[in-house]
Order: sequence, then C-alpha cells, then structure tokens
Amino acid sequence: MSAHIPVTEEPGLSSVAATIPSSCLHDIFRAADRAERAGTEVIKLHVGEPYFGPPPAVAEALVDAVRGGRTSYTEVEGLLALREAVVHKLAVTGGADTDPSRVFITPGSCQGLSALLHTLAEPGAEILLPELHWPVHLQQALLAGFRPVFYPLDENYRPDPEGIRAAASPRTRVLLVNSPANPTGVVLDAALLGELYGVARQEGWQIISDEAYEHYVYDGAHVALASLEREVPSAERIVHSTYSFSKSMAMTGYRLGYVVAANERTAKALRVVQEASIIGPSAPVQHAGVTALGLTDAADTHRKLVRHNRDTALAPLVEAGLLRGLPAGGWYAMADIGRTGLDAEAFTERLLSAHRVAVVAGAGFAMRPGLDEFGRITSTAFPPWSRSLIRIAFCVDPEALSTGVARLLDFVRDMER
Repeated sequence: MSAHIPVTEEPGLSSVAATIPSSCLHDIFRAADRAERAGTEVIKLHVGEPYFGPPPAVAEALVDAVRGGRTSYTEVEGLLALREAVVHKLAVTGGADTDPSRVFITPGSCQGLSALLHTLAEPGAEILLPELHWPVHLQQALLAGFRPVFYPLDENYRPDPEGIRAAASPRTRVLLVNSPANPTGVVLDAALLGELYGVARQEGWQIISDEAYEHYVYDGAHVALASLEREVPSAERIVHSTYSFSKSMAMTGYRLGYVVAANERTAKALRVVQEASIIGPSAPVQHAGVTALGLTDAADTHRKLVRHNRDTALAPLVEAGLLRGLPAGGWYAMADIGRTGLDAEAFTERLLSAHRVAVVAGAGFAMRPGLDEFGRITSTAFPPWSRSLIRIAFCVDPEALSTGVARLLDFVRDMER
C-alpha cells in the first residue's frame, strides 16, 4: 500500500521537514490523550515510559546544582566531570574504550543521534536502516540529508550480514545498528555483531550503534558494538555510539544522553554541530547525571523490574500465539494480530475505543518513503507483512500491563468468533 504526498508549491513549505509525516508513535499518543481528556481512563501500552523513577539522589543532585548556582553555560561537549564519569563507566562495563575528548553530553540520546547523523551526512549519501526500525531513526536520517535504504531481517528479526551487503550501494556511508532493538526487543550476540562490523569495515562504512537499552538484556548478555574495536587505534575506528539516561536510570524527562565518537575527526565535526544547535546541555541536569552514573546498582534494579513484567504479563501472549517468544531485551514486544482479520491500524483504533488500551500499529515501524532529487518525501509505502504487527510497551505499571494484555486477548478472541 502506498500514498502519494504532493510537494507543496507554497513558499516556505517545500522543505524536507515539511514532507516528513508525524510518526506512528505520536499519532497514537495524541489519540490516547484525546480519549483521556474526554474522561476515558486509558491503559497506556504505547509509550516507553517506565513505571519507576530515578533514584532520589538524582533529583537531589539537580536541586543542589540549581540552589548552588551551578547553572552557567558548560562546554559544548558537556561537563568534564560527567564526561570523565562516562569514560569510567564504559571501561567498567566493557563498552567503548574512549577519551573525554570524544564524549559529548546531549539533551537526550535522540538529540545525540540527530547531531551524529548531521555530522556524518554527505550529499547523496545512503544510510542502512533495519526494515523494522524506530521511526525517529528514519525521520532523523531524512532531516540530516541521508537517503534511507532498508536492510532485511530474518523471521526472528535478526539482520543477515550478506543481506545488508546486498542492500548497499556505492553511495552507502553509514550502517545503523540497534541492540537491544526498538521495536522488536532483539538482542544481537557478539558473533553476529562481529559479522556486521566486518562487513562495514570491509566496505568502508561508518557504524552508528544505538545503545539506549544497554542495561535491558534478559536472555544472554549485552555486547556494545564499539567494544569490538577496543584494540583498534582510535584514528581507524568506525563505531560511533549513542547512550541514554532515560532507560537505564529512568530519567526520561531529564533529557540526558551522550554520544561517543569513534575518532577525533568525527569529534571535531560533531563539536561544530553541537555548538550550532544546542550551545551546550543543561548544566543542572548534567550534575544530576554525574550522580546517576555513581549509582551503579540502580540500572540492574530497573532491569529486574522490567524483566519481571516481561516474564509474567507477556507469557499469555506467547501462549496465545501472538508472540513468537518473549523478547530478549528492551522495553517492547512486537505481536502479530493478523489472524483477527483486522489490519493493525483498525485493530489499535478499536482496541482503544472499545477496551481503552493503547498500543502502536506496526506499519509505522516499516515505512518506505519515496524521495525526490532533493530528499523530500513524495510517497510512502508499507510492506504487507507490517500491517498485522502491533508494538506493546512492557516497562509500564505491572497491574496496568496485565490488565491491558488481558483486554487485548479478550478482543482477539472476540474478533476470532
């Protein structure tokens, strides 16, 4: 299915941004918000907002920074104390072996990803994204000037290195990898990551590794892609990593993340992008980040809470055949409701209106935009297989999650009758 999107002739509205549609995530967010304003209590399984918050010491550090007057501009890269804490954290956890000069503190990992894409973009360059992807990755790539190409995933949503190689072209410059993955929850092991790294190295590509869910691995162990080149001289490294405090430390509204550039060349260009876009991150929030990185047990506590949700509330979806298995990591699961006879858009609308449960239709995670010569979207298409998928967030309140899953299963049974 595809739709034609005309590029307007009206002055000021023919930019690339003007042609990019709002993501499926914000569509359902607004629909659920409208229902709540109308007096309906909604079970929110559509948004990755954890039911737990950051440790109290994080808020205390923020308040102390404000009251202590530590509210001035910081360096473009961020507070040195926080960057040094990041370097220590990565060394301890087996992530990137880096230097504070290549660490950039950002207002959330989303802005960090955007800044990194702008740093790496070249005119006419292509970026390889997974065929099931976080919609914001696609939006950011288009805004940076990349032309997206989508690489295939197997029946378990794992990438095939040779499939990636086949999808590439001489214009390919960047491979994006996200493990644990949003929206699938797939965790890539060291062997597969090594194959992906080998392909990128051989083909001369840069890699962006989105590490937002690094602490949420339930089956197996998390491997930071940048850890595979710890013995490579920094000037020859190709893996640029982005991290978030929103997931590990439940600091969603604080808006704090960081980028680790692979080499000094990229760091130099990224420094310019940061200066031209944010000047510098919020100083009080960065002081809270220093404290957060010192609370080494908090991320493990949060992981156990979400894993308990996964093991208990999602098991009935596996038993009902809507999930192939429990997701190995992350905060989300992709269920297939094709047997109901409804496409996911109709399913999510009726589930919200009749049962007051909000989930996300899956097609928006698989959009294929058609572009004109300037990178503006002229049409959108969605693979048929994506029309039966829905994404469920399982980081939410356990009681709400169990109730929402039960209502979803009741709705599926009703449709099957």
